Amino acid sequence: MRKLLAKILNRITITALLILIQVGYIFLTIFQIVRISPWLSTTFTILSVVIALFIINKDINPAYKIGWITVIGFTPLLGGLLYLFFGSKRPTQKIRGKLSDEHAQTAPLMAQQPGILEALPDRIQSTARYISRTGPYPMWSNTSAEYFSLGDDMYKAMLRELESAEHYIFLEFFIIGSGEMWTSILEILKRKAAQGVDVRVIYDDMGSMGRIPAYYYRELEKYGISAMAFNPFVPLVSVVMNNRDHRKILVVDGHTAFSGGVNLGDEYINKWQRFGHWKDTGLMLRGDAAWNYTVMFLEMWNAFRKTDEDIQQFRPNVHHPQPISTQGFVQPYSDSPLDNESLAENVYLDILSQAKHYVYIFTPYLIVDNELQTALCLAAKRGVDVRIGTPGIPDKKLVYQLTRSYYPPLIKAGVKIFEYTPGFLHAKSFVADDHIAVVGSINLDYRSLYLHFECGCLLVDSPLIQDLKQDCLQTYAVSHPVSMEDCRPGLLGGLVSAVLRVASPLL
Repeated sequence: MRKLLAKILNRITITALLILIQVGYIFLTIFQIVRISPWLSTTFTILSVVIALFIINKDINPAYKIGWITVIGFTPLLGGLLYLFFGSKRPTQKIRGKLSDEHAQTAPLMAQQPGILEALPDRIQSTARYISRTGPYPMWSNTSAEYFSLGDDMYKAMLRELESAEHYIFLEFFIIGSGEMWTSILEILKRKAAQGVDVRVIYDDMGSMGRIPAYYYRELEKYGISAMAFNPFVPLVSVVMNNRDHRKILVVDGHTAFSGGVNLGDEYINKWQRFGHWKDTGLMLRGDAAWNYTVMFLEMWNAFRKTDEDIQQFRPNVHHPQPISTQGFVQPYSDSPLDNESLAENVYLDILSQAKHYVYIFTPYLIVDNELQTALCLAAKRGVDVRIGTPGIPDKKLVYQLTRSYYPPLIKAGVKIFEYTPGFLHAKSFVADDHIAVVGSINLDYRSLYLHFECGCLLVDSPLIQDLKQDCLQTYAVSHPVSMEDCRPGLLGGLVSAVLRVASPLL
């Protein structure tokens, strides 16, 4: 009975119940006001019409416009009010102010080193220059890159590098979950903190909800680990809770960094079988390019845990002065909902538009806007071999149905889609023409591309690219090739998919 009560009365259940009560109360209050004052019904309807015109004229994603106009069309009495309360997808002014101030301070430290962009192939220079100017996140040489085709392998390398830390450890993940993986990492962090190593941890409060106790950062602080929960979740009806820190970053002594799709939970290393075999990927960088990840972390950290330290002391060469002999170029970058620049999506669009021979993609969610769908279809129609790997066993059935609703136009255009038969594919990557690749935390869905803080890594002419290509081919070989016959959901399924497609940009 005690275990049953613990499951029922957990933080997630209580939060969901409180939000439902608030939504019900808001709707009942509005209807009660309208019933008492009928003239307000006309006022609210006029307001909805005005807001619909405002949305049409606004420079935002068309899918977002369609979603809100549909809501207003079906509920003209409440649609305008709903938009006023929930239409903004950006973080609060307070969060925006803090992060923007830190970004302005770190931007001068991200100057592009001369000669590197000019050494890139002509057709890739423009993509790298765009990231360097817009991020700003510079492209680097003097960096080795190692690819991990499974979270299991990345985990072993993370433990090894954490054990080698002598000066500082920066760790930022969407999910920290109790279990074997986190316990073993935490033991190292505690020991290193006791030895005087500067250990800092950022985790997303919503992402980790139900997997670690509330206010977990207080427990970490007891071990000498500096910690913070990003955007602490409160049970209030607010779109601000949509903006999450979805990045995965580990930096050791400034010269070594990890990133990718792997979170700190047992399913990511296949110690917990949730949805069959968990297929995830990541990378380890050693050298100059680790600096980009260090700055990403410190920008987030200093926005909410302000320090007066000189960031220059965390440069890669401070604790690794020896040059690193490497091939290729590496450019880690971050994307955020603070601006109107869809940097992550634009990088993907650039790769698709410039590809000549092939583009291989991994994504757990395929919920694309018109721009990405058009780019995928056009690349296939130009004769590019476009292949997309998605999960065979879904983690969320409605999201899986929504993902599958995007298959037909892609398959019709010649895009090949493979569902990973052994289980859940959580990796997020692009690789094209043996020359360019991206590995990171960025899914092909609205949340990653527009709402979350994300990170990716552009790689050009790196040996890692061949490793990623071979991993894609091997993964597709054990996956189910999706045909048009597999995409017939029936009348009811089609209606559900249509509703989900309209609603997905608003959630």
